[in-house]
Amino acid sequence: MSLAKRNAVVTGSTSGIGLACARALAKEGANVVINGFGDPAGIEKERAGIAEEFGVTAIYDAADMSQPDEIAAMIAKAEATLGSVDILVNNAGVQFVSPIEEFPIEKWNQILAINLSASFHTIRAATPGMKARRWGRIVNMASAHSLVASPFKAAYVAAKHGLAGLNKVVALELATFGVTANCISPGYVWTPLVERQIPDTMKARNLTRDQVINDVLLQAQPTKEFVTVEQVAALVLFLCSDSAAQITGSNISIDGGWTAA
Repeated sequence: MSLAKRNAVVTGSTSGIGLACARALAKEGANVVINGFGDPAGIEKERAGIAEEFGVTAIYDAADMSQPDEIAAMIAKAEATLGSVDILVNNAGVQFVSPIEEFPIEKWNQILAINLSASFHTIRAATPGMKARRWGRIVNMASAHSLVASPFKAAYVAAKHGLAGLNKVVALELATFGVTANCISPGYVWTPLVERQIPDTMKARNLTRDQVINDVLLQAQPTKEFVTVEQVAALVLFLCSDSAAQITGSNISIDGGWTAA
């Protein structure tokens, strides 16, 4: 598979799944826009490393994915700099764990904005160009929580269920334009996002760190193993290939069997 001359935007890609996806796309020849928060020096090191290692154009955009104007500007910048946005991977996400009666309203609003509304805004901005060129790949990073629920994750579960629904609508609207839209729904992947939610889960459930990992996180996955970022990135690559041209509107699980039951 070659993605040479394709241009990709990957949100939330300064670490974890998003960074693995950006690197995988670049390895296949795609120019990439990485996005997210973090240490500026570390981000620049990753950006420069991608460009040098894979011989592609790699740019960084610091758009806050809770801000529609910044999202639109990022897509416009990508189109102006690279010439097009052919691949869009909506990966940015945040999490907060709390009993619903204690769930802070500002956290609800933040999670819905970044985990759901941001994908609407990126798709809305990128779709005209994809339709005009009659080729595009949209991959929405959902979650096993787009299919099933867990306690104390009201906003996250609501957002991911919403993302799965949005994906279906986009797939139907773009079906005759050579543009596919698919969700990937990972189980627990060992990333900074998962690691950061452990203390809150320890508090909410009165458990130790090891109990959270083994009895809460991996308890849901029959394989008893974390999904790797490389496995998720490989699935993204496949969905961007010509072999996946007739896969659209799907929500593909990669969860160690979690949602099989």
